[in-house]
Amino acid sequence: MELRILGCHSATPKPGEFPTSQALYVKNQWLVIDAGEGMQIQLRRYGVKFGRIRHIFISHLHGDHLYGLFGFLSTLRLLDRHTDLHLHAPEALEPVLQELFRISQVQLTYPLHFHPLVKGQYGIILEEKHFTVETFPLKHRIETFGFVVKEKEAPRKIDKEALKQYPGLEIWAYHLLKAGKDIRLDDGRIIPNEALTLPPPPPKKYAYCSDTAYFPEVIPYIRKADLLYHEATFAEAEKALAEKTLHSTAKQAATIAREAEVKKLVIGHFSSRYRDISVLENEAKEIFPATEAAAEGKTFVF
Repeated sequence: MELRILGCHSATPKPGEFPTSQALYVKNQWLVIDAGEGMQIQLRRYGVKFGRIRHIFISHLHGDHLYGLFGFLSTLRLLDRHTDLHLHAPEALEPVLQELFRISQVQLTYPLHFHPLVKGQYGIILEEKHFTVETFPLKHRIETFGFVVKEKEAPRKIDKEALKQYPGLEIWAYHLLKAGKDIRLDDGRIIPNEALTLPPPPPKKYAYCSDTAYFPEVIPYIRKADLLYHEATFAEAEKALAEKTLHSTAKQAATIAREAEVKKLVIGHFSSRYRDISVLENEAKEIFPATEAAAEGKTFVF
């Protein structure tokens, strides 16, 4: 997987910085997660091809995660897109989009499929051939959803060196091995599948915790993720403000990462009050050393 940060700042604007949006590359397609202002500009800037985006996920309906969506949907019409696009978002967004299309007289050239997320929803919301996307509740001022993208386990690979010991094996044996079956030879011997195959790489897992207060209830959903993105709007000195606005501090994000036993933490959604983001990054690293601050254009390959 490859995560590309399009924007990682909170609602109040700062020159040269963008609100929350990111693109995740998984199994030959891009997933867009949240759509803050300027999302389509950032997609262009960082080389994400519009035509390879089939699914967009919106965590909640605050503007800094949403206001770039309508412009992007309209641009696809100008580009004469005809392939399907799937939008996974809180159910209240659908009538808003329909009204915007109506008053701006936008006629889409492509099928837009709206998949509503409803209060308290959790579980799989998308199943593709090679991966799934799950959602789970977060704790914010309005209904907010987290997402987990998980690769499916790949089939075992043929061990060509091991096969040289059995030159008489026909093509049917290859199919059985790929299906995880053992092989029975003509003389009755059984060759275990593991003796002729190699294990596939472990499947990857990406977890996304958008705007949320400190909420340990997310840990079962994000446990053992290869990469966790968790908001860290404030430093611990502003913990009272974080509690009031239902956001997290960098220390709290790191605590979630540590308790969930993730491999790496990326923090984002920074308040504009911080000119130096290293304050937040260093605070998180004290709790969870494998922490890195997000930045526009930064890419994480895992």
